[in-house]
Amino acid sequence: MKNFLYIVLLAALFSCNGYQKIVKSNDIELKYIMAKKYYEENEYFKALPLLDELHTLFKGTKKAEEVDYLLAYTHYGLGANMLASYKFKLFTLTYPFSKHNEELAYMAAYCYYLESPKYSLDKTNTLKAIQELQTFIDKYPESEKVEKCNSLIDDLTMKVHKKVYGIAKLYYDIEDYNAAITALNNVITDYPTIDNQSEIQFLILDANYKLAINSVSIKKIERLNNTIASYRYFAKNFPEDNRLKEANNIYEKSIKQLEKFQQ
Repeated sequence: MKNFLYIVLLAALFSCNGYQKIVKSNDIELKYIMAKKYYEENEYFKALPLLDELHTLFKGTKKAEEVDYLLAYTHYGLGANMLASYKFKLFTLTYPFSKHNEELAYMAAYCYYLESPKYSLDKTNTLKAIQELQTFIDKYPESEKVEKCNSLIDDLTMKVHKKVYGIAKLYYDIEDYNAAITALNNVITDYPTIDNQSEIQFLILDANYKLAINSVSIKKIERLNNTIASYRYFAKNFPEDNRLKEANNIYEKSIKQLEKFQQ
């Protein structure tokens, strides 16, 4: 009740240019109360300078943990996700026995998730977000946040898969079939859980055939045999795929080309 009355009086006293008076004031208790008030009202731009100052002034005191907690969330509220992540993680290191540590460890990882760009852009932050979320799961395997973390990891993994597939398919689209075969095979090797494996394997088959028929004689037999091997793998592993008929046509043409060339 006392604090409530204090806030009411302060609000009236500083109604005109009040914020600057608070910032310049030497009353630490005033700054502490008003910083929390601004924070609770989501006025993070006003809370931040006060909390930054209080972080230094309250270091080593009983109020330091609360101020640092509010400061980390203030950066988060302002959308400064990387700085917020750093502050969340720093809090867990500074206060290793805090009741907030599991919560803030999750928030540190979640901020990386928020910084993950759309799949067509650089995947560095996306991979880092996956790593941070997995670290949280490993540290707090019983946390109620584990299910959410796994869902976020699935979302991020999908972004990575779309990114690497898009890069590999670009070689196919520009008809650099030799590079396409290498890149698409690398996608399968590096990301064995990628969803569109049948599509990738069909592109490898088709790229092998197109590379073969446009090759010089000395390389044609080897590349036709690679096409046939690609077909057999595709037909065996994806017998229900809607591209199987087209794959069969490629196989038959490859056999005819090979027989003709060998004769």
